[in-house]
Amino acid sequence: MNDGVNGVALAVFIFFFIAVTVMGFLAARWRKAETESLDEWGLGGRSFGTWVTWFLLGGDLYTAYTFVAVPAAIYAAGAAGFFAVPYTILVYPLIFTFLPRLWSVSHKHGYVTTSDFVRGRFGSKGLSLAVAVTGILATMPYIALQLVGIQAVLDVMGVGGGPDTNWFVKDLPLLIAFAVLAAYTYSSGLRAPALIAFVKDGLIYLVIIVAIIYIPIKLGGFDDIFAKAGHAFEQTNPATDKPRGALAPPEAGQWTYATLALGSALALFMYPHSITATLSSKSRNVIRRNTTILPLYSLMLGLLALLGFMAIAAGIKVDNGQLAIPQLFEDMFPDWFTGVAFAAIGIGALVPAAIMSIAAANLFTRNIYKDFLKPDATPEQETKISKLVSLLVKVGALVFVLTMDKTVAINFQLLGGIWILQTMPALVGGLFTRWPHRWALLAGWAVGMVYGTLAAYGVASPTQKHFGGSSDTIPGIGEIGYIGLTAFVLNVIVTVVLTFALKALKAPEGIDETSPGDYTADAGDPGVVQDLPKATAGAGH
Repeated sequence: MNDGVNGVALAVFIFFFIAVTVMGFLAARWRKAETESLDEWGLGGRSFGTWVTWFLLGGDLYTAYTFVAVPAAIYAAGAAGFFAVPYTILVYPLIFTFLPRLWSVSHKHGYVTTSDFVRGRFGSKGLSLAVAVTGILATMPYIALQLVGIQAVLDVMGVGGGPDTNWFVKDLPLLIAFAVLAAYTYSSGLRAPALIAFVKDGLIYLVIIVAIIYIPIKLGGFDDIFAKAGHAFEQTNPATDKPRGALAPPEAGQWTYATLALGSALALFMYPHSITATLSSKSRNVIRRNTTILPLYSLMLGLLALLGFMAIAAGIKVDNGQLAIPQLFEDMFPDWFTGVAFAAIGIGALVPAAIMSIAAANLFTRNIYKDFLKPDATPEQETKISKLVSLLVKVGALVFVLTMDKTVAINFQLLGGIWILQTMPALVGGLFTRWPHRWALLAGWAVGMVYGTLAAYGVASPTQKHFGGSSDTIPGIGEIGYIGLTAFVLNVIVTVVLTFALKALKAPEGIDETSPGDYTADAGDPGVVQDLPKATAGAGH
């Protein structure tokens, strides 16, 4: 690692950072409506076409976590880190079945969040609140992870001084990046990350294509890379007295690998930011087309993961695995292209962090503030509260990054995955049937949340006493598997059993404000909220 600042790389990084900052503020004028509402600020006016949505969803789903943590997992443990590749392949056939239905009913009724839909479908503010709180909790560590990605780049560039530097000076670059992100998100809403996503995705594709060709040439080809990685994984890890990793998951780890991939696939589009990007599109067919072209990102992800093996072959030595790929770029690329690569990671953090903060703010505004604190809030008041909350969410993520060990960020994000998966029965189940009772769904959610949290708390690692991972023994099977999937199964069992019991007792069910035709409606159909005057769009129920 460089002792000083890489001036050329820093200059290129700053150039791209300034460029996207200008784009972020200019986005406020892009397709801007005259009136302010959450439809406009939080969903970009529900006006994005196929390619804008594709870049927005790509920028939303393939984040700094993707660029830093996935190859870092390969670098640390081997092919077990490849679980991210199959789960992004599994997810698109899954979302093809339900995202168009969610888009249709949300546009028909002006729903801005998943909790809006759950409240309208099951007539339960309590269940809606549970989904909203879960979404906010799961999103916070995800935003923090994006800031960790920016900080990793700054550390490798030598920005902020050494370990003895005053904390304020050391963290000042991250504080500046945070302030800029907060300012243009507040000003432009979802339009800012939608516009910046074009630059972000273009840079990422460029860097990966160059890296997958250029770095292997410098390291002697893929044969040498895999040979050196295999030898390194055979070495004993002194912290565990076991081999460091493996080029392929061992038989004992196959349950873990499979359940983590499946559980992550089920959870990905439960996250509020995924739904926010989805609902911003202008038609049902835009969503259907995107489920067919988004797998192009999975190809990119598979190539990206190989960088973990390259870091080992290149002899990269870092105490924090999240620095492995930035350090690989620093060592392998010319300084000017290192700056381009670092800009890709940095912008790859800004885009999803903006969308995530908007999504969390929308949940608070619509499903806590409006439902419980100020039911008569106007669209303008909703927008103002959502803007303020988006700032608070970013501040919370920043405090997490500045006060906690950076190496635990990924584990807290995995904990968020365990939590968000517990909203699937209410959200996806509700899109196809209203058979589950609202109280049973709430009880199932509670069981899944408690079990998942306690099980994750009991997982230790060489560096952490608690929350050291997301896998534990599956009850009744005895294999090690993803805690989130086990919690989800318990959630469904409790929901089904209690639904039978509550229906037998004739427990009161809430009012369903949707109708069957709402789930196939398109933007041009009569009564869809997009066709109403902008002053009323997004007012909700």
